[in-house]
Amino acid sequence: MPVNAKVQYKDLISKQDLFVEQSQTSGFNKYIDGKDKSMGIVACGIAYNYLMENYRNSECPYPILKISQYPMPQELLNRLYEECGTILVLEEGQPLYERLIKGLLNKGKTIRGRLDGALPRTGELNPNLVGKALGLNVKEGFPIPSLVAPRPPKLCDGCPHFDSYTALNEAMKEHGEYKVFADIGCYTLGALPPLKAIYTTVDMGASITMAKGAAEAELRPTVAVIGDSTFTHSGMTGLLDCCVDNVPVTIMILDNGITGMTGSQKSSATGRIESICQGIGVAPEHIRVINPLPSKLEENVRVIKEELEYQGVSVIIPRRECIVWANKKRKMAKKQAK
Repeated sequence: MPVNAKVQYKDLISKQDLFVEQSQTSGFNKYIDGKDKSMGIVACGIAYNYLMENYRNSECPYPILKISQYPMPQELLNRLYEECGTILVLEEGQPLYERLIKGLLNKGKTIRGRLDGALPRTGELNPNLVGKALGLNVKEGFPIPSLVAPRPPKLCDGCPHFDSYTALNEAMKEHGEYKVFADIGCYTLGALPPLKAIYTTVDMGASITMAKGAAEAELRPTVAVIGDSTFTHSGMTGLLDCCVDNVPVTIMILDNGITGMTGSQKSSATGRIESICQGIGVAPEHIRVINPLPSKLEENVRVIKEELEYQGVSVIIPRRECIVWANKKRKMAKKQAK
């Protein structure tokens, strides 16, 4: 409530001095002295590991301020600045610390990092990029052993989503591209070749709401693809909006019986999808369950085409167990049998 937020904010402000003191004394932020004072290094989080990868067989010659706790340890930072000729800031992501340091220590010394090109402005850090910023003789790029073959991401062999997308592609062939809105999950890989079945992924639940907006803007037929777990996490409210406004949109809820992308946790949707959809307002005759198998392709395409023609909210549930989870269950059953 606003009255509590005002009080809590005052309390938070009153604790700032304590936070600053702890950043100096807790031990998570450390000043590591070095013999060569021509440069000092601020290494934030994982960037410290990348730095030390370049000195596996020797000590880093430069003083290092290792930062693992916020807020900024200003006394340690001032010490580094006063003792060293230039400052190199190593941090992953946005140059947050580099900007803060330049603001605090605008005293004339050079501060290098992502902003001045010492490190790339975009992309992840790695030991080679840090080595180049240090002036070490390292090769371009991050070395990949020749033994490792390129392996682009793809759906698992035998994944039911592959057959769901194959049927969807066949049904949508006459309607053109860019009318299938997808969601967050392993099924997002359907955007890649050879399927190229989906065209958007923004955040959890956005597939249904984006499809609703597209249908209202006369982009039809419109399809939303969402996983069973994501549907119960963030998709049900979007489906409710579609039903309230009776928007002509077809929603495919890919039911593999598990939360496949994050480790095979139990899905809250298992055994409930049809009743949830009906309770939200989808007409029972337009809640269709299909079996995504190659042998069922013709039948599945027919069902999808029928629902694409329906001028209301329809739900298609391709239901087949995740192939990875099915294999795990078989292995566990064999162990228990022994």
